[in-house]
Amino acid sequence: MRLLIVEDERRLALSLAKGLTAEGYAVDVVHDGLEGLHRAGQEPYDLVVLDIMLPGMNGYRVCAALRAAGNDVPILMLTAKDGEYDEAEGLDTGADDYLTKPFSYVVLVARIKALLRRRGAAGGASPVVTVAGLRIDTGARRVHRGDDEIVLTAKEFAVLEQLAVRAGDVVSKAEILEHVWDFAYDGDPNIVEVYVSTLRRKLGAETVVTVRGAGYRLSARPS
Repeated sequence: MRLLIVEDERRLALSLAKGLTAEGYAVDVVHDGLEGLHRAGQEPYDLVVLDIMLPGMNGYRVCAALRAAGNDVPILMLTAKDGEYDEAEGLDTGADDYLTKPFSYVVLVARIKALLRRRGAAGGASPVVTVAGLRIDTGARRVHRGDDEIVLTAKEFAVLEQLAVRAGDVVSKAEILEHVWDFAYDGDPNIVEVYVSTLRRKLGAETVVTVRGAGYRLSARPS
């Protein structure tokens, strides 16, 4: 899953990015409302964490502009303000949830996971995917085969998740890079092959199928 943080408090933004990256998300950070609007309109984000008090364009206007353009990405608004009026204004512009600073990081992560689950449910997707003999819980970020849990790193799970939520479809290397690695990543795109190889070692050689020239898909058959 790929997240965008639009927050002008740089220390807070970078701290959130570091924590969410450790949770297994790909995270991009911008510090200006106009840049946030541009980035959110151009890149395939799964969720936006949006501060209200921003230079260039405030969060209310960014949110309203995204909704007016038909962008339904989940938006979690952050603000130092407090009061029913501010919350109502944020939600009226199309935000999905609202968190007042200072907030608990644990609560932030819980809200993000809830919004992502809600979006999956709205699209008819279950947070638990059963395929290739695996039970992949995208909410708890855990994988089981029968009663046995298969321990994956955050990045390994993120790659598997992209294949699992589109089980049966071919997912290109570029699509995996877009959702698992952040905007600043300029390393070797073959990093995807490295993680696919690791998943095959942990889950079984036949679990991830290479479709030559197109990408990868999860096998429907247990490994």
